[in-house]
Amino acid sequence: MTTQELIEQIHKKRSFLCIGLDVDLHKIPKYLLEEDDPIFTFNKAIIDSTHHLCVAYKPNTAFYEAYGLKGWKALEKTIKYLNNNHPEIFTIADAKRGDIGNTSSMYAKAFFEDLAFDSVTVAPYMGKDSVEPFLAFKDKHTIMLALTSNQGAFDFQTKQVEGQEFYKQVLKTSKTWENSQNLMYVVGATKAEYLAEIRQIIPDSFLLVPGVGAQGGNLQEVCKYGMNKNVGLLINSSRGIIYASNQENYAEAAAHKAEELQQQMAIELKRHFE
Repeated sequence: MTTQELIEQIHKKRSFLCIGLDVDLHKIPKYLLEEDDPIFTFNKAIIDSTHHLCVAYKPNTAFYEAYGLKGWKALEKTIKYLNNNHPEIFTIADAKRGDIGNTSSMYAKAFFEDLAFDSVTVAPYMGKDSVEPFLAFKDKHTIMLALTSNQGAFDFQTKQVEGQEFYKQVLKTSKTWENSQNLMYVVGATKAEYLAEIRQIIPDSFLLVPGVGAQGGNLQEVCKYGMNKNVGLLINSSRGIIYASNQENYAEAAAHKAEELQQQMAIELKRHFE
């Protein structure tokens, strides 16, 4: 999917919502455990009830890898279902990969070619040659960790290095890499006050923003400081949507929570673009 196609979907749906498909078998309705593939059954119902309200889905691969081959098969079925039935949806493999060049190339092939995701999250700690193999794929996007929403982010990301926060140096350096136009960045919603400075460094890039909902991030603050001329935001909510209910009405409850966020996003879009 191209960036322009994503932008068009955002304006068409009046939404920049990304739903995280992080399936924990201890949290889904118990009756689903009787299914042959409870993970895919759960995901399919969530997708069927929310696809008109969001522009992206983001399975965190850890929630599939934890269940071994069955979990990976469920991930495969989920992305295939999305690509076949909702090709307009932007898909994110939240895998946080990043290794030496030849290994990164294999990771990229796994997610972009075999599973056919539109994007994958990567960790840039090993530098240029760990990220550029992902950037080489046409119309695929590499979403690089920049400033995350967890407490441990302050251990390294905001430390002063040669008079500047480390995450800012990472952002500036990434702009010099080959095919850097294919980069997007992860910036946590709980760090909304940093967004204005981040936008000075990467004014045109899309930001994947987790932390709205269960982690307490504020949508209005994120939009105030992070939205750009092309919207430039994908706001992710996982637990707050998919676990809105653990009863038989779980899909309807998820749709209700997704719609609440979508309506707030529509207001923000109107405020910024009309």
